[in-house]
Amino acid sequence: MSERIDKIVEEIKVLTLLEAAELVKKLEEVLGVTAAAAAPVVVAGAGAGAAAAPAEEKTEFAVVLTGVGANKINVIKAVREVTSLGLKEAKDLVDGAPKTIKEGISKEESENIKKKFTEAGATVEVK
Repeated sequence: MSERIDKIVEEIKVLTLLEAAELVKKLEEVLGVTAAAAAPVVVAGAGAGAAAAPAEEKTEFAVVLTGVGANKINVIKAVREVTSLGLKEAKDLVDGAPKTIKEGISKEESENIKKKFTEAGATVEVK
């Protein structure tokens, strides 16, 4: 491979799953291809590391606080329960919604967190 191709491969290797998905979408738009045609290009370019990435995506989730609701104090308490944040940091997170509360967690844990925040009056999204 040429040095230019090697550089591109190295850049793709360090992408997060979200960044890789954005790259695929952008390549689809720019090159006018479908996901079925673009995916083999990305997998072939990134090697085995990218081929294993979709399996990881299904086992790790992120919980994002999208809305606080009427009872802000209960939401702050829920943030403190779920994270190791102090009172000020939890308040800042709630005030800055939409914010990611926790990422890289199991589906079961993400559903439990979603339930806590829903009971507190907040709106959350599991990604």
